[in-house]
Order: sequence, then structure tokens, then C-alpha cells
Amino acid sequence: MISTKGRYALRVMLDLAQNNDGNYVPLKDIAERQEISKKYLEIIVKEMVAGGLIVGASGKGGGYKLLR
Repeated sequence: MISTKGRYALRVMLDLAQNNDGNYVPLKDIAERQEISKKYLEIIVKEMVAGGLIVGASGKGGGYKLLR
């Protein structure tokens, strides 16, 4: 059985793949589309960045991108 965090991480990765236009995707946009709390997603994406699945950038134009 997959945990809730695991399911949400998969949803984040799918969202990033579907909205891949070469730019970083803001976390707030992912949270709105997936109807998941932004605060909870911050915890999940931090683990995903540490695991080398996604990369993040802060500031204007920042967000997340898939690495693989």
C-alpha cells in the first residue's frame, strides 16, 4: 500500500510532466490543480529534491522541474 505522501509525490511528478514547458512550475499552481495543501506539498517536495527527483528554484520565475 502506498502512503498518502507517496501518492501526493506521484501526483506532483505527473503534474510537472504535464505542465512541462521548460520553465519552473510554481508550487502554488501545483497545489491548486491537485487540490492539495501548499503547506503539505512543501514538505513533500523538499524530500523529492533531496532524493534527486526534482529541482527547485526560488525567486521570480521559480518553482520546480523534473530532473528525470
